[in-house]
Amino acid sequence: MQKFIKGATVMVEELGQGVSRKILGHDSDLMLVKVYFEKDAVGAPHQHPHQQVSHVLEGEFEVAIEGEKEILRQGDGFVVPSNARHGVVCREKGILLDAFSPMRTDFIKG
Repeated sequence: MQKFIKGATVMVEELGQGVSRKILGHDSDLMLVKVYFEKDAVGAPHQHPHQQVSHVLEGEFEVAIEGEKEILRQGDGFVVPSNARHGVVCREKGILLDAFSPMRTDFIKG
């Protein structure tokens, strides 16, 4: 576990289809990730056992959680319970700040 993370040293990981991310820090119980979306990029519906809390840093997103949809803008957020199906469509270029518990081992390479 790194105790201090310098943003300039964290590499952006290109995920394709107008989505990229930076893993800002983690330990086994918690992970913080900054996710960048181009306009019209999609975070395809999916589910995972992790709890997730997300904050809209920039842009506008249509967020779906378990079939319920809401338009969220800068300063808004959402909570995804464990195993809930969810996804986003970026309506205006934006950034989400995602926190996961426990951390997403599937995001770590190596």
